[in-house]
Amino acid sequence: MHSAATDKPSVLFLCVHNAGRSQMAAGWVRRLAGDRITVYSGGSEPADRINRAAVAAMAEVGIDITDDFPKPWTDEIMRASDVVVSMGCGDACPLLPGKRYEDWQLDDPAGMGVESVRRIRDEIRARVEQLMASLGIEPADTDS
Repeated sequence: MHSAATDKPSVLFLCVHNAGRSQMAAGWVRRLAGDRITVYSGGSEPADRINRAAVAAMAEVGIDITDDFPKPWTDEIMRASDVVVSMGCGDACPLLPGKRYEDWQLDDPAGMGVESVRRIRDEIRARVEQLMASLGIEPADTDS
């Protein structure tokens, strides 16, 4: 287990509005990795509030993201992140040399009902688990 903050990997999830996909991904990392990964999220054009269907879908699996809010990413957080995962922000997502980048092609939950968002939520969980495995971190909770 990493003890120093500098030994802990950090991941930044980016999407356009920072209201759905990136918030769900950050919620999954917090649940599955606990304090073993530092997680950030941000948007190129942050929305006014988090997607209600995303909040509801995550609540169904016992993850509360209601206190999160859409925010822009900063250059400081970009530089501090070991892995940058973009989710549909295309050219708006910045690229810094020497960073590990992943682009997750996921449907945007904006305007969808919770029934449709569940599929996106579950796909994000699977991708978060793959990301954690690539960082050498086992999920802490695999029974929900």
